[in-house]
Amino acid sequence: MPIAMPFQLVLHNATCLLPWGKTQTDIGIAEGKIAAFGQLAQAPTAEVFDAKGLHILPGLIDSHVHWREPGGTHKEDMASGSAQAALGGVTSVFEMPNTSPPTTTPALLAQKLSLAKGRCWVDHAFFLGACADNISSLSEWERLPGCAGIKLFLGSSTGSLLLNETSLLSKLLQSCRRRIACHCEDENRLAQRKAFAQTEKPETHPLWRDETCAILATQKLLELAKTSGARLHILHLSTQEELALLQKARAFATAEVTPQHLLLSAPECYAHLGTLAQINPPLRAPQHAQALWHALHTGLIDCLATDHAPHTREEKAKPYPQSPSGMPGLYTLLPLMLHQVAQGKLLLEQLVELTAHGPARVFGTRCKGRIALGYDADLVLVDLEKKQNVNTSHTRCGWNAFDGHTLQGWPVATLLRGHWVAREGKLVGHPEGRPIEFDDTRQAL
Repeated sequence: MPIAMPFQLVLHNATCLLPWGKTQTDIGIAEGKIAAFGQLAQAPTAEVFDAKGLHILPGLIDSHVHWREPGGTHKEDMASGSAQAALGGVTSVFEMPNTSPPTTTPALLAQKLSLAKGRCWVDHAFFLGACADNISSLSEWERLPGCAGIKLFLGSSTGSLLLNETSLLSKLLQSCRRRIACHCEDENRLAQRKAFAQTEKPETHPLWRDETCAILATQKLLELAKTSGARLHILHLSTQEELALLQKARAFATAEVTPQHLLLSAPECYAHLGTLAQINPPLRAPQHAQALWHALHTGLIDCLATDHAPHTREEKAKPYPQSPSGMPGLYTLLPLMLHQVAQGKLLLEQLVELTAHGPARVFGTRCKGRIALGYDADLVLVDLEKKQNVNTSHTRCGWNAFDGHTLQGWPVATLLRGHWVAREGKLVGHPEGRPIEFDDTRQAL
């Protein structure tokens, strides 16, 4: 029997990726929420959208993004970055603190929230960066509205944030209660091996920032967290050895992998892309990518995230190692991984777990990341058969490591809280993104 209630939108004839798997059902949306499932084509509604032939996934949550505002808006800002997210089926973004100035105080967090208001096409939250000057306050500040949590850099990457002294790390881990996002590269080893970075030879990047650099930092942090009771999220895993460490720490540590670490390998990536392939931690030999795929299939990886970090072509064209590390990825996260589904390397259900269910669980987002009653109607409609070339000429930085690649499986429409924000490759309406709420900050709201 049809459910008789007024909806703002009914998605009809849909194949939906519900928490338990694929289900053929209509979705009724009311007041921005998922309000009903069933046969709803005859129910009172302002709009019916026939989704025949399409799959509906939860809107993706990208928990690792650099939007470059403030301080680097020539290569990205919140408006341009969130537009790429909406067009790519990403409806929630957690943005990193290594902007200029770095986001290390409540005032700077409030500034970002203010900059986002009325300009962001998707919902958003911002990490606070840990540094020697703010450790004593982070246990209070991590619960502020709009805060995604604390970001910790053990090794210097892009920006000035760094915290690698054992005593300071212990103090941070003992005081903070929310899950801490961690960039694990050992600063001392980075300094010792700087000579391995040969001028105009980006292929030496993984020699300078070698596997041991990542392993040492991850091992150190996991050992400290085991005694402190801290919860960690290890970002952009890049080595097979780190996976063994993580497997023993699952009681308190979760992990992320990026599409680029799964799909690109040395030395070919440097021969083909040069400094465009330069990221931290580096793209490594194929056995590491193979190990990451295995970990993904066996449930050791919780999240797929982009580490979207745009730089202009002019900046990336500087002679290595003067060239900055980082590559864009927000727009291509979903198409790249849908292509892996088409190639039989990944199940669609696994993709949903890694890009929606997983990040929502790891970070405790409220009413995000699932197609479930009462949840925000953040949805992406995808055509699994559509083939299209990657074309990022519309992006501010103007390039992508996968430019020109033909991918099968593309988002064709994106809904944020029940309102269309993108359809057929174009933005719709106005930017109405809001700060994301988290279960861990409920008392602070």
